[in-house]
Amino acid sequence: MLGQIEVMAVQVTQEMIHNWGWFLAFGVVLLLLGIAAVVRSVKATVVSMVFFGWLLVCASLIEFVDAFMVGRWAGFFLHVLVAILFGITGILMLKKPVITAEAATLLMSLFFLIGGLYQLFASLLIHLPGWGWQALNGVIASVLGVLVLAQWPVSGLWAIGLFVGIDLVFCGWAWIALALVLRKM
Repeated sequence: MLGQIEVMAVQVTQEMIHNWGWFLAFGVVLLLLGIAAVVRSVKATVVSMVFFGWLLVCASLIEFVDAFMVGRWAGFFLHVLVAILFGITGILMLKKPVITAEAATLLMSLFFLIGGLYQLFASLLIHLPGWGWQALNGVIASVLGVLVLAQWPVSGLWAIGLFVGIDLVFCGWAWIALALVLRKM
């Protein structure tokens, strides 16, 4: 055997059991937001780009302040450069969310395509246990990349919102499942 995999078990506390309803409510909210994002994927894409734009602007300010708080050292100019890069990118995302969504979708589709092909060929060459699942995952990722890339730049309007929505739906289901298990305890 190559190595042991350690699994971290988290004990369920009485407080968690007592507050199972809050977990359920959180899961339902995430599920509903996910469904809304899937149904309104274009709007969800634009909202996501604006959200990420604000995150980058805030990160830019923090990075800039950090550069001056640390003082003179070898990494000062790197911090300032990163702050400028974050700031410009964030402002572009705020000013032109549709164009930045198209650019991000292009990069994302290329990532899926190249990463999927790598995963497919690596699984075929290495044959680790469960290599078939790795190969299937590589095929699915590659096909997803090709499908999104084939519809680009139009896919830039809906792909990110759709993916965010699907993620929210599954996160919501996971929280709901946890709440229902806690309720039975």
